[in-house]
Amino acid sequence: MQDSARAFMPYPITAVPQAESGPLCGLTFAAKDLFDVAGYPTGGGNPHILAASGIKTTTAPAVQKLLDGGARFIGKTHTSELAYSMSGLNIHYGTPRNGAAPLRIPGGSSSGSASAVSNGLCDIALGTDTGGSVRTPASYCGLFGLRPTHGRISLAGCQPLCATMDTCGFFARTPEAFRAAASCLLGADSNAPDTIELACHESLFASLPDHSQQALLPVREQLAGRFGAITTLDAPLPEREAAYMAFRQIQGYEAWQAQGKNIEELGMQLGPDVAERFAWGSAVTDAQFEAACRVREEFTAWWQEQLGNRILVLPTVPDIAPLLSATPEEIEVTRRISHDLLLIAVLTRRPQINIPVTSLNGAPLGISLLGPCGSDALLVEMATTFMQGE
Repeated sequence: MQDSARAFMPYPITAVPQAESGPLCGLTFAAKDLFDVAGYPTGGGNPHILAASGIKTTTAPAVQKLLDGGARFIGKTHTSELAYSMSGLNIHYGTPRNGAAPLRIPGGSSSGSASAVSNGLCDIALGTDTGGSVRTPASYCGLFGLRPTHGRISLAGCQPLCATMDTCGFFARTPEAFRAAASCLLGADSNAPDTIELACHESLFASLPDHSQQALLPVREQLAGRFGAITTLDAPLPEREAAYMAFRQIQGYEAWQAQGKNIEELGMQLGPDVAERFAWGSAVTDAQFEAACRVREEFTAWWQEQLGNRILVLPTVPDIAPLLSATPEEIEVTRRISHDLLLIAVLTRRPQINIPVTSLNGAPLGISLLGPCGSDALLVEMATTFMQGE
């Protein structure tokens, strides 16, 4: 397979058996190089992890579900280093190409998976989303992308970053492929509301650049026309800096628990941005972590009181993808602003889906639906039928 998009790890191709029949027959898929696949190593975006991996003898359950559905596995995709970056840049392996906007970053950390799908190299790709690593590249690359309810899709056989925030998500370019993948990975919903009611908080849209607000306004009107009026929530949002710090402390603390031993014992050479995040996380105390977890529960309770079983309409990220020529400082500013939107699903454990609805300056910009925990399949059905005009 030609990989001009630089989406795939250059592993020797090993046959991975799939079912001869099933809903995914005729479709191809790839998996982020955090998931174990029998016959392949798992590199995690870092040469030290790759060297220590060895060839795996078992396949992660999420990968196996797609194989059992009849999809054909075509390779393992690049990830940002240890899945701890949202830019898609990797100091060791380079940057996969954004198939929808080649002069712009693909977003990460599921950069290779988004690149493979957006460049038409496969139909479906598995990624992970801890702080936005499926939703961000889905918006940047013009794809359907789901961060599921926490725990909805198994993460067994997947390299961890942050146990209470990691999720297994997936991408597709077409509504048909996205719906088919969801049918295999999600199963039936446990908590789909009987009636679809949409809500929004204008502060989430008001924080966007003017051009993004204008691009998403007609989409909001179209969603209201398809699913009914959107209720405006008027209670002041929880204090953003407190929520962000809680997110950062939980993520940093758990990331160090997951990878700190490897970093120290293997003498791992990390990219400057990733190294800085792990160093910061290593200094988070038990007391700070516990306090951050309490903030998370208060934040979750606030959103539950506001939303109940309503589905929140919100921007996925504030703007189109930064240019490849953007400085690290510019990308960090984008990352910080994006987290005010992305951490709502992370802290509340709710599912969120990016819908590839519009573009600015030739680059994609998505909008999201965030539902109650356990309503993932409903969100997929809403997103796909909306884009198909059904």
